[in-house]
This record gives sequence, C-alpha cells and structure tokens, in this order.
Amino acid sequence: MSKLAEFRQLERHLAEQLAALETMKGDKGLEQEIEFESKLRMLLGEYNKSLKDIVAILDPQGGFKPAKATAAAPSKVTRKPRSVKLYKNPHSGEVVETKGGNHKVLKEWKAEYGSDTVESWVA
Repeated sequence: MSKLAEFRQLERHLAEQLAALETMKGDKGLEQEIEFESKLRMLLGEYNKSLKDIVAILDPQGGFKPAKATAAAPSKVTRKPRSVKLYKNPHSGEVVETKGGNHKVLKEWKAEYGSDTVESWVA
C-alpha cells in the first residue's frame, strides 16, 4: 500500500471516529455515567478510600482473592485410592501386581493379547 493510500485510509478512519465521538457526546446516558463517576471519585477522595476498598465493603467474599488461596482449594479434594489388581498370565504363569494400567509388562500383554483378554486375567 502506498503512503498516500495509507494516509487517506487513516484520515477516513479518523473522520469516522470523530463522528462517533460527537454522537456519544450528546448521549444522555453517557452524561449521567460521567456525572456519577465524578461524584463517586469526589466521595472516595473525601473519605480517603479507593475502589478496592469499596469492592471489599460491598462484596467481601468475591473479587480480590490471593492467587495462593485459589490454587490451594483444589488440592484439598482427594481421590479414592486405587485398588491393587493382580493379573496372572495363563500362558507364562507370570503375575503382575499394579494399581494402574501404566505398567510396562501389562502394556506388553495388552499389545500382544488384547486389552479385553488381559482384563479377564484379573485374579
């Protein structure tokens, strides 16, 4: 894009934004919000309070919680311990004792004989 085309595009964009700004200036809702914000900030200054103080007063349980408190909450939930399973290979007589399915020998058996067959070997 040439510099002239880029300049004209930015000029059009600026004109559109200025038009939108002018329409917002006449909006009664915006005027009320600006008035409310200025009065609120004056009141906060009068009582030497910040917005965080107001949020803490209005919503003491929510909002600004330390990161450590949210991270610690899920760790209190514990899973039921896994039960030990004994698998006995009828072909070799080998026995594998495991709590999960991530056992090397068990994976080899499942690859060789199939998962359903190996699960039927639970003693």
